[in-house]
Amino acid sequence: MKKLRFEIEIIATAQKVYETMLGLKDKGTYEQWASAFNPTSSYEGSWDKGSKMHFVGVDENGKKSGMVSKIVENQPAKFVSILHYGFLDDDMEVTTGEKVEKWAGGHENYTFKEGNGITTLKVEIDAIEDYLDYFNKTYPAALEKLKAISE
Repeated sequence: MKKLRFEIEIIATAQKVYETMLGLKDKGTYEQWASAFNPTSSYEGSWDKGSKMHFVGVDENGKKSGMVSKIVENQPAKFVSILHYGFLDDDMEVTTGEKVEKWAGGHENYTFKEGNGITTLKVEIDAIEDYLDYFNKTYPAALEKLKAISE
């Protein structure tokens, strides 16, 4: 896996960016920025540290799919770390096997730093070779959407 890094400056407090990104006050704000990855992106679960989270959407065949993950750390408006360890095949969790082994154990980390009314959001994700181009193209677009709805 390769570590990809992205960064964006948003004219809003770290608390506002954090709440908007996670959809804490309105799940729709999460769904708006995450729609860059899949127009039907959403989540099922809790952002609490140690909680299981399903990041879900509908695939091209109309079937529910997504990631099975754990919230490793959640320091409000400072740092969020997500560990991906499986995927959803319809409503079934798949956490073992060759398809999972390629990327299981990958993290997605978000760091929020606020200063002078601007929040710098730093993102680090572990990605397998097959998805490098996709994430390099899609993540900046997703962060621009997050910026637009946070400001």
